[in-house]
Amino acid sequence: MLRVHLFFMLFLFLRITSAQKEPVKIITKNIPNRLMFYAINESTTDYDVMVTISGTNFRQSKAKPRLIRVPAASSVHMKTIMLIRGKKPTYTYKIYQNDSLSKRALKKPFEKIKINPKKQITLYIPHNCTTCDSINSSLTNGDYKYRMYLLSENENITNQLQRSFGANSTPVDSLKSPIINLGGKLYTNIDTYQELLDELDKE
Repeated sequence: MLRVHLFFMLFLFLRITSAQKEPVKIITKNIPNRLMFYAINESTTDYDVMVTISGTNFRQSKAKPRLIRVPAASSVHMKTIMLIRGKKPTYTYKIYQNDSLSKRALKKPFEKIKINPKKQITLYIPHNCTTCDSINSSLTNGDYKYRMYLLSENENITNQLQRSFGANSTPVDSLKSPIINLGGKLYTNIDTYQELLDELDKE
């Protein structure tokens, strides 16, 4: 009996751990007399997602739920329920998600979002940098959250970086390439956005 109990607890733990790592989550947005459900994809992989809602004190479409494509790093409106005036809705929802994409999945308008990278990205731009504009622009238009500092406007950061490289090394603000911090490791040899992504994917 004890063995069965332990097995059940292990199974439950694995189910909870797995659920916590799901790449797509659901958020809600309140508008007058309605509650809107959005799927937020915080990964770099496209998913097909279906949401079913059950409960009381609201109305919803009786149409059969469909798979909806939720692209990588995006937010997609999934469903809207109509609230009954003067009553507080009680609901639960189930979410199904699959990266094996179906041709039948509904493709709705989506909004791009910024997601956390595997390693935190910080971009330091020296005054004479020749490739920084391209990398900074790609990061701005890309999926990942990042931080950017102009060394000419941040003397304290410039001094900290100089100490990291050594007082006798080339002055950091005279470098022609960006200084990029990926998860605490500094790089001065990354000149393109693709090189940054390649380094980001390394374990």
